[in-house]
Amino acid sequence: MDVTTPVRRGTRWDLLAVAAVAGLVVAAHVVGEVLKAGGTDIFLGLPPLLAVHLPHAGPGTPVALVVAVAVVVRGPDLARRLAWRPLLLAAYAASALWTVSLALVDGWTRGVVERLTSDQEYLWDVPRVTDVPATLRTFTDFILPGADTWVTHVGAHPPGVLLLYVLLDRVGLGGGGASGVVTMLVGASACVAVAVALRALGAEETARAALPFGVLFPGAVWVGVSADGMFAAVLAWGVALLAFGAAGERVLPSVAGGVLLGSCLYLSYGLVLGGLVPLAVLGVTRSWRAGLAAAAGVALVVAAFTLAGFWWFDGFARVQVIYALSVAATRPYSYFVWANLAALALALGPAVVAGLRRLDLPRPAVWLVVAAAAAVLLADLSGLSKAEVERIWLPFAVWLVVACARLPHARAWLAAQAALALAVNHLLLTVW
Repeated sequence: MDVTTPVRRGTRWDLLAVAAVAGLVVAAHVVGEVLKAGGTDIFLGLPPLLAVHLPHAGPGTPVALVVAVAVVVRGPDLARRLAWRPLLLAAYAASALWTVSLALVDGWTRGVVERLTSDQEYLWDVPRVTDVPATLRTFTDFILPGADTWVTHVGAHPPGVLLLYVLLDRVGLGGGGASGVVTMLVGASACVAVAVALRALGAEETARAALPFGVLFPGAVWVGVSADGMFAAVLAWGVALLAFGAAGERVLPSVAGGVLLGSCLYLSYGLVLGGLVPLAVLGVTRSWRAGLAAAAGVALVVAAFTLAGFWWFDGFARVQVIYALSVAATRPYSYFVWANLAALALALGPAVVAGLRRLDLPRPAVWLVVAAAAAVLLADLSGLSKAEVERIWLPFAVWLVVACARLPHARAWLAAQAALALAVNHLLLTVW
């Protein structure tokens, strides 16, 4: 039974947990500045974030304020009372508006168009792809430094994400503006997918209670515009389809979920760890039939890329080489292994910190949150995530938001979430 009645005791401990994490953020900033002053190049303008201090406002400011107030005031009530499908549509509309308006705080050109068009981003290499089969066969040849090396983000990821932007270009949605908007609109759907997964697992009340927090997710600052926000949605919908299939022993949704989960492997190497979330779904449902169907979907994607000439393990091995030669070489593990968590906290917000302290959720929700937290921990300890995790870990972060479902004083916590996102976006200029 899904019971999400907030437990009002323990608010003092919630606030103490938030204060402790705030102290972690301050410590990460101070130590980061000390490292920079001592000559260590950690390549962060404002540790622990990849950002610079630049107070500003833009055309998205008034819209973001209106969305924040509307969700804080009406969100919890509507989440309880609306019929399921209208609720999902309303949540998606609010999430998309929140994400786009935050991006437009930086203006259309700087906040959207230029985010994916720099000489390190995916769109830079889109014109190089004139023959997709040839690109896949030779993709790994241009990862290591040398002539015609892929730009930073293309070379550091499997070819799936580049091909996605090539497809957008071919259908008339190329360029930083159109591609940026598509990226945001896809990424904004992640909170809906999380809710669908929870409902499929018998935790509808939890899904409803968590949905306003998913809408006002502070990480939306980086969903608009970074491809990692889009990755978060692809993973979330893969999990949602698997949950729907597993709950009803349906084969086709499970296969479709597997196809999306398999696609994640070719969007980012780090999304291998995202596999812990669908494994949690299978652990809850014990539906091995759905698991086999999903595995078949994953296998279809892997087979397609492998037969086309791209071997995932070759790509990953070469990425590890360039990672060792990149700025990561000067970023000390001893600092980032804990400073990463401070950066993630700024994407999660204080409500998630309080929710994780409690974690008094129905069993399916606990499994999903714990799986996402385990993915974060493994990514952190691996040493392959040094900084920039405020965007890189978005695919895991959207599941941690579920922890907010049973917080008392939901409107106050929602206001805190919105205030953090607005402060970050208006006081800092983020790169992504």
